[in-house]
Amino acid sequence: MKEILVETSARHIHLNEEQFKILFGEDAKLEVRAPLSQPGQFVSTSRLDVVGPKKTIAGVSILGPFRKDAQVEVSATDCRTLGVKPVIRESGDIKGSAPITLVGPAGQVELSEGCIVAKRHIHMTTKDAEELGVTNGQIVQMEVNTAERSLIFGDVVVRVRDDFALAAHIDTDESNAAGCVGTVYGKIVK
Repeated sequence: MKEILVETSARHIHLNEEQFKILFGEDAKLEVRAPLSQPGQFVSTSRLDVVGPKKTIAGVSILGPFRKDAQVEVSATDCRTLGVKPVIRESGDIKGSAPITLVGPAGQVELSEGCIVAKRHIHMTTKDAEELGVTNGQIVQMEVNTAERSLIFGDVVVRVRDDFALAAHIDTDESNAAGCVGTVYGKIVK
């Protein structure tokens, strides 16, 4: 079975351009700090504070490019820290998710929804999906073998699009549970 790169998706924020201007000022630009594994995606040089009812998590990275809707992706542990109810969703599915406040150097944005724990998923192209015998939206299990904490993740969503690169994304809680350190690979278990 083909190996899949397993990446830890740390807490991050997606914004639209209007929200970015409110938070950083009219003349601010979303600048690339480093590219991500998914083509065209990047971590920016900009950071925000995420404010929940209980506590604040400072210095959270913003990913680019801009999106239509704002979304804050955190771990379940982060939800406890912030004091928000963890809502596990696929990226982009924010309806009815937790409200959260974002604070930047020039202003703040109150989101009535948009704070989620991202559902673990595997990005792949149509060709990858054919080779692996899976389809878009299919729920699979993924085995991750590490030195001391190997495990099988259930409820992993297959996301197929031809502008994706083959990689699985798990959050920091899941990465820690599996003992993921350095470059880690997984495989779909049928």
